[in-house]
Amino acid sequence: MSAIRATCRQLARVALINRGQRNLSLFSSTSPSNWSKVVSDAEKIVGYPTSFMSLRCLLSDELSNVALHVRKLVGTKHPLLNTARGFVYDSRNNLQMRGLVVLLLSKAAGPSHTASDLLAQDMVSGIYPSQRNLAEITELIHTAFLVHRGIVDLKEWTNSDGPLKDMQFGNKMAVLSGDFLLANACTGLAQLNNTKVVELISSAIGDLVQGIYCENSANLEENSQADGFNMATWEEQTFLSHGALLAKSCQAAMELAKHNKESQGLAYKYGKHLSLGHKMNSDLQPFVKSSLGEPVTFSLNAAPVVFHRQIVGQEKWRLQLQQATFRNQLDYSKLWAAIKSEKGVSSAVDLCCYHGNKALEAIQAFPSSEARSALENIACAVTKF
Repeated sequence: MSAIRATCRQLARVALINRGQRNLSLFSSTSPSNWSKVVSDAEKIVGYPTSFMSLRCLLSDELSNVALHVRKLVGTKHPLLNTARGFVYDSRNNLQMRGLVVLLLSKAAGPSHTASDLLAQDMVSGIYPSQRNLAEITELIHTAFLVHRGIVDLKEWTNSDGPLKDMQFGNKMAVLSGDFLLANACTGLAQLNNTKVVELISSAIGDLVQGIYCENSANLEENSQADGFNMATWEEQTFLSHGALLAKSCQAAMELAKHNKESQGLAYKYGKHLSLGHKMNSDLQPFVKSSLGEPVTFSLNAAPVVFHRQIVGQEKWRLQLQQATFRNQLDYSKLWAAIKSEKGVSSAVDLCCYHGNKALEAIQAFPSSEARSALENIACAVTKF
């Protein structure tokens, strides 16, 4: 218990000192109050707040030692501190959304007809223990990758980032702590004793690695301006880095309950389209929330920008980039105005709604229940701006 208390205090101190605005999850909210209510209602259905799902791992003796070392980063600018902050202070319920969706789908589908009566007796709040374990595993994998993505590229380090030794130490801690979480997830995965589930989640980890590699490629911004980078490419890369883990975890939850391939396919589709819809929503935020003249920034790989390039053509896009660039600095406000003047934003909104509707369509085969209604509310929430 002393180790648990110490870890809580250590993470809390780190969180209090470093209240950055780094978003820890693709499931961020465009309207925090409405989103928090959707999440709160859903958590009541599955039996307990999902923000405590990974607590066993986070408060272990091993991670307690990691937290002691992370404290040494206090006062530096290493992004690992912002990730640590999210473990304790996540008031918008972002961190554990993947696990919540897995639990809701598990409850919505219920036991399969082929499951034995003895197995059904093990259910708690309509969810098998193995499905709850899977939800925890999903969150541990996601958190591990969040930690790993906090590694600083030392080639881009400048004096303004702080002492080089702090960045190097922070990188070591990010690698080790991320590996620790991933190792715990893999151990739990093996304990499920289901080779199909192991295969699914292992492939999702591979997809994550491939997707993040594409995102972090040094030539990605240049490649994104080539003719070959279109919305099909955007959706493929986004699914790998943002959707594969949720989609395959949803499918694995059905496998653990011995549901047929049709039910597994529907669960997979829900996770896939929900993830794509929400990433689309996230990309749209600078274009639907900002007004002309306000400071704005966005990725040149965001969905509305990719749509815009397809609509205006490559030549006009290059011209707009040149007109918005002054002394090698891109004026995002000027480029924002050019993109807003065309139909790229409306096309992205339409595609976001399409993915939301496809997610809703996927779960209509499940019996009507509170869990299904919560899944419908989540799918509807990602299409609201």
